[in-house]
Amino acid sequence: MFDLMPHRRRSGRELVRFRDEMDSLFNRFFDMDLPISRRFFGEGDWAPRVDVVEGKDDITVQAEIPGCEVGDIDVKLDRRTLTISGEKKQEKEDKGENVHRVERSYGTFSRMLQLSADVDPKNIDATYKKGVLKLVFKKIQSSETKKIDIKSG
Repeated sequence: MFDLMPHRRRSGRELVRFRDEMDSLFNRFFDMDLPISRRFFGEGDWAPRVDVVEGKDDITVQAEIPGCEVGDIDVKLDRRTLTISGEKKQEKEDKGENVHRVERSYGTFSRMLQLSADVDPKNIDATYKKGVLKLVFKKIQSSETKKIDIKSG
């Protein structure tokens, strides 16, 4: 019966576009800096944005942390868990002016992420240039997969 009724065949592109819009909406919501929730969970006032790229032999993490001094940034690695934290100090000059808007992030920051592979904790290159912290981790080459024979009891 339904074959006799005229209908428009929906393109898969519409569904893909809808899914992409929903992904974008959720990504924006969960990636927002929410100072109240960050303080509640002890994560700092804001979180730097990061790019993580995995190559054949290494993993590169770049974090935007503009306006900081190298001494104000702390990087820790615990197995595969990377933590970037520190403090961006607000420069205040009281000239008797009225501040109308403050949108830049200040205060303590923290970003914790899981690396996708085991890395050598003694072979890490860390640089900070033009407000971007760049960390290059050399991956540890795991041994080949070994077949395990099972004996019957």
